[in-house]
Amino acid sequence: MTSEPLPPVDRDPSADLAALARVVARQRAEVERLRDLAATSAVLERAKGVLMALTGCTPDTAHEELAQRAKEGNRTLLEQCWLTLGALPPMERPATTPTAPAGTASCGSAPAGTTDLADVLGHIARDLVRVGSPHELAGCLLEHLVQEVGGDAVMLYERLPEGGLGLMGHAGIDPTLAAQWRQLPPMPGVAAMDALRSGEPRWLEDLAVDRTRYLLIGDPPERWLTRAWLPLPAGDTAHAALGVLRRRGGPFTPRERELLRAVARLCAGRLRAFDSPQNGTPGDFSPTVQAVFDALPGAAILLTPLRAPSGEVEDYRIDAATPEAVDVFGRTGRAMVGRHILESYPSVAGEPLWQGYLQALETGAPFEGEPFVYQDVVGEVPVTATYTVRAAPLGEGLVVTWLRHDPVDRQEQRLADVQRLGNLGWANWNLVTQEISWAAQTYAVLGLVPGQDPVRLEQLPDLALPEDTGPLAHAIAELVSRGRPFNVPFRIDTPAGVRHLRMVAEAVTAPDGTPVEVHGFVQDLTAQRSAELALVESERAMLLQRGILQAERALATRLQHALLPLPSKPVRLAGLRVEVAYLPAQAGIHVGGDWFSAVELPDCDALFVVGDVAGHGIDAVATMAQLRFTAKGMVSTGSSLTGALARLNQLLLHSRDGQITATMVLAHYDPDRHVLSWAQAGHPPPLLVRRGEVRFLDRPGGMLLGATSTPVYESRELRLEPGDRLLLYTDGLVERPGEGLDAGFARLAEAVRRHSRGEAGSLDALLASMLADERRDDVCVLDIRMPLEDERDADG
Repeated sequence: MTSEPLPPVDRDPSADLAALARVVARQRAEVERLRDLAATSAVLERAKGVLMALTGCTPDTAHEELAQRAKEGNRTLLEQCWLTLGALPPMERPATTPTAPAGTASCGSAPAGTTDLADVLGHIARDLVRVGSPHELAGCLLEHLVQEVGGDAVMLYERLPEGGLGLMGHAGIDPTLAAQWRQLPPMPGVAAMDALRSGEPRWLEDLAVDRTRYLLIGDPPERWLTRAWLPLPAGDTAHAALGVLRRRGGPFTPRERELLRAVARLCAGRLRAFDSPQNGTPGDFSPTVQAVFDALPGAAILLTPLRAPSGEVEDYRIDAATPEAVDVFGRTGRAMVGRHILESYPSVAGEPLWQGYLQALETGAPFEGEPFVYQDVVGEVPVTATYTVRAAPLGEGLVVTWLRHDPVDRQEQRLADVQRLGNLGWANWNLVTQEISWAAQTYAVLGLVPGQDPVRLEQLPDLALPEDTGPLAHAIAELVSRGRPFNVPFRIDTPAGVRHLRMVAEAVTAPDGTPVEVHGFVQDLTAQRSAELALVESERAMLLQRGILQAERALATRLQHALLPLPSKPVRLAGLRVEVAYLPAQAGIHVGGDWFSAVELPDCDALFVVGDVAGHGIDAVATMAQLRFTAKGMVSTGSSLTGALARLNQLLLHSRDGQITATMVLAHYDPDRHVLSWAQAGHPPPLLVRRGEVRFLDRPGGMLLGATSTPVYESRELRLEPGDRLLLYTDGLVERPGEGLDAGFARLAEAVRRHSRGEAGSLDALLASMLADERRDDVCVLDIRMPLEDERDADG
């Protein structure tokens, strides 16, 4: 804990900085020491694991063997471990070497035929030294086991205190599957659990048989045909399980089994390195000390001083804590054990509390400090608490107890904060003694000067506007005479403008029911009321605008129907059967600018046009009409399709300030040659159905109308055959929110393919299948079909 004494005392900034500098330096040294210790421990565990994997000796025998080799080679133990991991050379044992215990394999030489395994295990062991977590361990194993045993996934489970298994590392499986199998309850039929209980590997090599015995991991289980589950370490002391999953079938070979058993022994050593304490042992205290603290009431901790070589106390470590001990950060009980005072609460350096600890250690007399305020910042949030601390020596350490205070002034500050944030203030009127007390915020709410005499209860209506005086005065009279509480809004006039207030009050009555005291609060609701009035005005404006838009839609709809009369049934044009569909958008209230034209020209040819004007409403409909009749007139008087598009582009550029664009397909059909010539301006391509095949026509070049003053338009020709079907359409048929146009084109092609025969081939059936959802845009479709020979004869 840190301290800020009450009253504050002079502090030496240089002493604080020196203390903090010593903390930082000590922490850096400790980090380096722990890093070296972890690296040394990891290398030693790996070297021991390699010898155990190769010879089957015990961990103690492996450690003795490494120490003996280091001594004979005049090397350090760490150097010998690296030599063992790097090469594993055969060791010539002197005659004086002690004989291994009966039943224990000697670490001095490897069994015959394990040279290849030794090389593989050496590479694995060197790589395992670098891993820092079970998850990295699984990934490292998979890199090696892919080639050595054909492994495709690795899973590491640890035994949980309640008896189940928890996934602590994996590689080769996706996160979703890992989340599904993260915990396994203690139940039968789990291969990993079976391996742990028996202390022997489980080889799952026949999927049909294995799935009747075990609950197999995978979705589906056939993803991995063979599996191996090995206990870590082998035997009754197993606390983890290694799983190797393969997609290929067939049993594990003897070499693969031997390698996996050796790898399991390596993993057992590495996992022990992970489990070793990272911060050192918190003092030389027996579990009995913590047990005593567990039984103590109140907040108490046991501190052990950490001294420099000179004997000076540099910090304290928490070695025991009671369950009710809670620090300012919310850490409780044993969560505090092992932490250092200056590391957790650095601003305590140089404070009277720190000096009191030193005084208690030096004199042996308990230290009892004055109440002090702790202040710190956690995640940019200020933390404040008030404590009284007592420290008593216990051997070489200190037993520290404390009491956390919650003074009245803090409660008052909280109440003031609530009133300020809520823009309200409380008020009390004693009807017997005529004593009045107001909060400071009450003056601000009522627009009065702080410090002046508060207003009597019966005079409070005089502050309100004349039209609000009556209701407030009546509510106060009912409260004083009958004790009826009230909640009354009223307004007051201030130099800043009219304020909207609300007063809530109730009475405290004597035993006979007579009101003797009134308490309540007054709140400023000006901002809320202003927002409500603005919302009402906005809703009124929206309703007015909606009415205007609906009127515009009705006018545009009538105009559209007048300009685009829809035929009630299919028509014949130049020997072609033509069906038209126009469906307005279901979303929005505007009318769109989609349009069509299907007319017979004076020379008995046919003109087909489908266009889409950007935007909605009257302007879009007017532009649509202009384009429709202009295009028809140009082509009827002999203009080419590309020439007509170029002129229409100029028309849009010079109308309405060039702010309108449109897309269009123009098609001219010659019945004598059965040739359809067509051009387009930024429009979706026509769709052709011929002999059951559905495809989109390759579009000739052409920019949308009104986009540029120098467009280039091209045209193409298509010879129609009997039975051909051609669809010209606007983008509302294929567009959907959140979907690309390619997906819309594919959906249209598939729908046409499904509805290409009989009655199902009608345009209505096609549109019903394509437009099941709400339409956000208008849809216009021209369905052009060339009849078969027999159909034309029948018509004739």
